[in-house]
Amino acid sequence: MKFKSGIWDKEINLRDFIIQNYTPYEGDDSFLAPPTARTRALWDKVLALLEQERKAGGVLDIDEHTISTITSHKCGYIDKELETIVGLQTDAPLKRAIMPFGGIRMVRNSLAAYGRELPPDVENVFKYRKTHNDGVFDVYTDDMKRARHTGIITGLPDAYGRGRIIGDYRRIPLYGVDRLIEDKIAAKKAHDAEPMYGDTVRNLEEMAEQIKALKELKEMAASYGFDISRPAENTQEAIQWLYFGYLAAIKEQNGAAMSLGRVSTFLDIYAEQDLKSGTFTEEQIQELVDHFIMKLRMVRFLRTPAYDELFSGDPTWVTESIGGMCEDGRPMVTKMSYRFLHTLVNLGPAPEPNLTVLWSHRLPEPFKKFCARISISTSSIQYEN
Repeated sequence: MKFKSGIWDKEINLRDFIIQNYTPYEGDDSFLAPPTARTRALWDKVLALLEQERKAGGVLDIDEHTISTITSHKCGYIDKELETIVGLQTDAPLKRAIMPFGGIRMVRNSLAAYGRELPPDVENVFKYRKTHNDGVFDVYTDDMKRARHTGIITGLPDAYGRGRIIGDYRRIPLYGVDRLIEDKIAAKKAHDAEPMYGDTVRNLEEMAEQIKALKELKEMAASYGFDISRPAENTQEAIQWLYFGYLAAIKEQNGAAMSLGRVSTFLDIYAEQDLKSGTFTEEQIQELVDHFIMKLRMVRFLRTPAYDELFSGDPTWVTESIGGMCEDGRPMVTKMSYRFLHTLVNLGPAPEPNLTVLWSHRLPEPFKKFCARISISTSSIQYEN
C-alpha cells in the first residue's frame, strides 16, 4: 500500500502515520452497507451460543486445566468457513480460561462458584510462583489493609490482576512484528553502557519479556495460517493483524478493563486505499468490521459472581474511542467511525465493545445527527467531552 511518508516510516510513530494519512469524512451515512448473508449466518451462530451461555447460568464452559498464555490453546473458531476475522481466547467460543498469574485465590474461588476445582498440578505451580496479588499485598501498609477490609476503599487491582490496560495494537499491522522486535532489540542494546542499577535491570528484563511475547504472537498467528512478521497489505489483514495483538493481550491478562484503544481512524486509512483500488467493496469492508466486532463481543474472563454483581453484568470494557478532533483542527471522524457504530444496527445493540464517541461541537453535523439516531435506537453509545 502507498502511504504518505513522514516520521512514522523512520521510527515507530503511530501518531504521525495517522496525521499524515487519514481522510476526514464530513458526509452522511448513505454509503453504509447492511449485513451480508455470511454475517447474518455467523451472527445467528453467535446468538445461539450466547443463549446457551445464559441457560448455563452465565458461564458456558471453562478450561481449568490450561494456564492461559499467548500460545496455550489450539485454534478456535465459531465457523471457519464463515469467519473473515479469526481467533478466540481458547479453543472454543465462549470457553473461559484460567489466568492465575494475577492471583490464584480469585481463580480458585471463581472455579468453585461454577462447580469446578483447580487441578493439583496448577496449584503446585503457584506454590513456587509469586502472583500479582501476592506482590500487591506484600507492599500494602497496615492502614491500606484496614481501609480495604472495612470497605472504605474498594476496586483496588489486587484480586483480578490489573486495572485498565490499553495497548497500541495498531503497531502490528503498520510495521509487522519483525520490525517491532528489531526496535525492541535496539532499545535493549542502548542500555549496554549503563551501570546495572535497579531501574536499568528492570527495563532490560521487561524488554526481554516483550521480545519473547512478540515472538509468541507470531507463533499464535501462524497457527491460524497468518504471517504477521510483515506489515498488513490490505484492510482485512490490517484488522486481522490488529485483532491478533488484542487477542494476545486478553489471553494473558484479566484486566478490569481490556480496552481496544483508538483503532477506527487508523483502519480507515487502509479501507480508503482498498476502496479506491477496488480491492474491497463497501459491503465487504463492513462485513470485516461486523466480524471483528463479533469477536470483541465474545471476550470472556473467569470471574466470581460477586464481581459481576458489583458491575451488574459480565463487563470487559473493550473500549474503542471514535471521532474527536485532531490537534491541527481537523475532525477525526472517518467512514470507519460510521462503520463501527453501524454494527449496532447490523448486529443489534450490545454493551461490548464500549463504543465511546469523543464529542465536540466542531464534529461534522451529519455525524452528530447519525450518533443521535443510533443513540435513540440502541442506547449503546457512550459520549466523552
